[in-house]
Amino acid sequence: MSDADLEEIRKARLQQLRQQGGSSGGSSEDASTQEQQQQREAEARTHILSQILTPDAADRLGRIRLVRASRATDVENRLIMLARSGQLRNKVTEDQLKEILAAVAEQQGGGGEGGEAGGGDSVGTVRVQRKRGGWDDEDDDDLLDL
Repeated sequence: MSDADLEEIRKARLQQLRQQGGSSGGSSEDASTQEQQQQREAEARTHILSQILTPDAADRLGRIRLVRASRATDVENRLIMLARSGQLRNKVTEDQLKEILAAVAEQQGGGGEGGEAGGGDSVGTVRVQRKRGGWDDEDDDDLLDL
């Protein structure tokens, strides 16, 4: 391909992207608008969560976010959905948050019932794998010779 062909492809692609976006303005304006919208959405989420969570539950959700951000986002989405549908009468306590977390973990774990025996990625399970070999009775005899 020649440089002229590449330039035509670039122009066509740029035109196509502008048509899809619905505006012929600069991409920096679109990026700043998107950033502002994302910031407003994040503020709205924070505001809603502060209204429906007790301080202990909010702390726990923050700790969950440190470990597994995707799980925390899923729990937040479920809480916001419950709040918007009017199913939450009182603030969500830490114990209720644990129940919601367990439900989300079960949902994300897939449809399989054999989660603990199979993949090893089940919630609340610690699997320790030790190397085999390397220690035998003859090594103990060396310690007795000291």
